Amino acid sequence: MISFPNTSRNYQVSKQSVCFWGYDSAFEISFFVGRDMLERIADRPSTGEADLLQIFDANRPQIQEVAARAYSSRRGNYYPLAQKDF
Repeated sequence: MISFPNTSRNYQVSKQSVCFWGYDSAFEISFFVGRDMLERIADRPSTGEADLLQIFDANRPQIQEVAARAYSSRRGNYYPLAQKDF
């Protein structure tokens, strides 16, 4: 079962994604939500890194629910979340 006790997240310019982490027991799982997906969630273009992090924070419960579903269907340690996951 995956959990999200760590509220840390960061924007990775090279991937144009917000990265966050979940944990399955002692295993750390990395998740990425791309700029395009965050803009789709917000239903507007973003104004940059700070705005993307704010969109992520405002939608964290939904994004973590999607991440948990994705993890349960295909276990691994790296998940770029895409439109099909939402």
